[in-house]
Amino acid sequence: MKKSDFKVEHLGKNTITSPYDKGEFVDNNARVAYDSEVSKIEEYKDNFEELPSFELAGPRGKIFHDPAWTKAGIMTAGGLCPGLNDVIKGLTCTLKLHYNVPVVYGIRYGCRGLIPDFNLEPKVLTPENVDDLHEYGGTILGSSRGRQDEERMVDTLVRMNINVLFCIGGDGTLRCAHDVAMIIKKRKLSISVIGIPKTIDNDICSIDKSFGFETAVYATNEVITAAHNESNGAFNGVGLVKVMGRDSGFIAAYATLANSHVNYCIVPEEKIKLEGGDDSLLAHLKKRLENKGHALILVAEGAGQEFFDGEKDKDASGNSLHKDIGVFLKGKIKSYFKEHNTEVNVKYFDPSYMIRSKPAHGTDAVFCMMLAQNAVHAAMAGRSDIVIGHWNDRFTHVPIALATRERKKIDLHSALWNGVKSITCF
Repeated sequence: MKKSDFKVEHLGKNTITSPYDKGEFVDNNARVAYDSEVSKIEEYKDNFEELPSFELAGPRGKIFHDPAWTKAGIMTAGGLCPGLNDVIKGLTCTLKLHYNVPVVYGIRYGCRGLIPDFNLEPKVLTPENVDDLHEYGGTILGSSRGRQDEERMVDTLVRMNINVLFCIGGDGTLRCAHDVAMIIKKRKLSISVIGIPKTIDNDICSIDKSFGFETAVYATNEVITAAHNESNGAFNGVGLVKVMGRDSGFIAAYATLANSHVNYCIVPEEKIKLEGGDDSLLAHLKKRLENKGHALILVAEGAGQEFFDGEKDKDASGNSLHKDIGVFLKGKIKSYFKEHNTEVNVKYFDPSYMIRSKPAHGTDAVFCMMLAQNAVHAAMAGRSDIVIGHWNDRFTHVPIALATRERKKIDLHSALWNGVKSITCF
């Protein structure tokens, strides 16, 4: 880690008194330490000129953009995720009610909404027409995958006089937002580009959690319980549940800890031995059924991809389209037990689309609102090319380049994974 990795882009000097009057202002020099472990801090002291830290998010007393002349744009891109509408509402209400911004545009269907060829008229957002958004899943603005021509996107921002753009999305959306911010910088334009991290998999680097994740974990409880009841009610019953987690198994790991009916938790970070020896998954499963009569397997969608041959297709965002590990495991379990002349009853559940289209739940909705508020504070203060993060229980400004440097994955030596292993049988 270098000091430059944490440097936040400022569009210029803040000279305008903020109209925000709902709380204390944050000092421009306030920082959040990257690591809270004493031993790590000592190590940084010895090897770095300055302790790695994030700029603290929050309202500033002096801002860069004049609210009276500000036009904001909000877009959602990528797959659906609980809380999208909550964030849209939070952004709109903070802009309109606390900064008195006259115009807030909802950019429709992600990046496409900034390309004239698609003929997608923006939606004017007001506190009145977003009032009940938090009650609904999905996104009122629509979404899409895939990159568009960033130069043309900037042309549209200029043509519409939008000087604040909020990009709600995951890794691909944030990379696009970064490129847009770089073009804006090259053209010497005063447009803030702020990302709000949307990834149900909770896999964005330098951010300890993202919205929608908590709701997704909560929503797995019902299907895991149903799978447990199904497996428990059948002779040699196996409940097999596939959850989201393309490259990172955080949903599977947290869901396992939240519902201890799970006996096997399979994630992308750890390769599994399927057959061959008593330490293999199928041999262990057979032994469990002999002893207990039922079992429950929870698998993340990106796990076990090493079992599939050939090149993978890509989606519009450039992400690898994984083969269906759930269907694969179901077939393998059935064929293995058939070879051993043993009856088995596999009940397969895939609740992925049902979960990601839910409205945000409980404290997840609170988190959405606070992300939105801090995104507006950052934009009005002239910050750009950042994503609003959360670290050491504080909201932070994270340069997009740092957030998208790599995928966040489960550390197989962490307390989280040790906890999972402690309550499962494999």
